[in-house]
Amino acid sequence: MSSAQTDYYATLEVTRDCDAAALKSAYRKLAMKFHPDRNPGDASAEAKFKAISEAYDCLKDPQKRAAYDRYGHEAFTQGMNGGGFGGGPFGGGRGADGFADIGDIFETIFGSAFGGGGPQRQQTRRGADLRYDMQVSLEEAFHGKSTEIEIEVSQSCDTCDGSGATPGTSERQCNLCHGMGSVRAKQGLFVIERPCPTCNGRGTVIENPCRVCRGEGRVDKAQTLKVDIPAGVDTGTRIRLSGKGEAGQRGAPSGDLYIFLHVKPHPVFEREGTTLATRVPVSFTTAALGGCVEIPDLDGSTNRLEIPVGIQSGKQLRIRGAGMPVLQGRGRGDMVVEIVVETPTKLSRRQKEILEEFKATETGDECPESRSFFAKLKDAFGG
Repeated sequence: MSSAQTDYYATLEVTRDCDAAALKSAYRKLAMKFHPDRNPGDASAEAKFKAISEAYDCLKDPQKRAAYDRYGHEAFTQGMNGGGFGGGPFGGGRGADGFADIGDIFETIFGSAFGGGGPQRQQTRRGADLRYDMQVSLEEAFHGKSTEIEIEVSQSCDTCDGSGATPGTSERQCNLCHGMGSVRAKQGLFVIERPCPTCNGRGTVIENPCRVCRGEGRVDKAQTLKVDIPAGVDTGTRIRLSGKGEAGQRGAPSGDLYIFLHVKPHPVFEREGTTLATRVPVSFTTAALGGCVEIPDLDGSTNRLEIPVGIQSGKQLRIRGAGMPVLQGRGRGDMVVEIVVETPTKLSRRQKEILEEFKATETGDECPESRSFFAKLKDAFGG
């Protein structure tokens, strides 16, 4: 009689109500006995091994086992199942899962180096990443600085070393899902799989939770962290502190802490990238005769800016290398100075007399832009 016609429970020499552990134990025992490597040249042993693997491949899967218990071998024929288990009589046969269990045999014989397979449990989750917003002045962004921040964040529980269990105790396998991390329920012809409600998908439960962290493996505590801010940072610059975020559950890795920087407005300078911009008022006499002005630099020095003769309001002058440092690079940007020619509002009698004398000597050539503008008006409006 072929394996397709043999009762799978009889093949594995177990009862129909055996649990997963008994099923696996029986499979390992028979598989080791009839494995081809232990029976070279024995065709009957090889056939028996294939039948054992085929039977276990079906019964180890709760969904397939439920279908087999209800419909027998007909559950896996094309007419009955429509190929719902993934082609072939057993949805991929040993190629999908069987080799993992052969790996279990090698693990039993030779150790864990050949181990494979096992329940698919929900992995303990890594701690969440956290965000911290920090404001810095333009001077601090220019020079960089080291500072400390204090935040309250969940950290590994010192009492249980993050395990969540009372010291001296440990986790045990969940009795409901038998360590699988999930449970299945039949709804008609369908089987619905959900995370185990007892262990929340972990496959293990803590019988004696730590009194300090209540089984979480982490507690909220204040911690002081050093933050190194490099020169040249700007609003939106992000600094990552690896492993300083929220602690993971029950010893899982911690998340990261991200410091988001915000550069505060400056009373003199505006910033665009590595360029500093400012507006400098000059008297109309300096604008007419030329001169120089001194502009402070963020590094503590002074920039001497030459004002050319006849400069107009709105003209921009550039000071090379007087801007912000290049973040994680070399050199500095530029400083752009916009000239604003200021008209005097308070004049002494003598100053007014001097200006009247100047006005009396004007020919129109002193201000070529004004002369050109009024000439255009005459041409446009016919004099």
